[in-house]
Amino acid sequence: MGVKIRLARYGTKKKPFYRLVAAPSRAPRDGKFLELLGTYDPLKEPAAVNLKHDRIKSWIEKGALPTATVKSLLRREGYFSKTTSA
Repeated sequence: MGVKIRLARYGTKKKPFYRLVAAPSRAPRDGKFLELLGTYDPLKEPAAVNLKHDRIKSWIEKGALPTATVKSLLRREGYFSKTTSA
């Protein structure tokens, strides 16, 4: 079973709010997940991002793959400058 770090959409119509989750790659976008790793609110100015850096690092070390969107979000938050490149 492959694990991906991805965004799960919450909120209401036209007011998205995302949770950063570690989920099985075959699970639906908003379905079951293994662990909550942070939140992302794109509507706030500036966008509100709360991340559990230690848990994200742990999942990446275990082989979890971040999606392209998550990777760009982590890069913007300075995650890859603090740790080794993934």
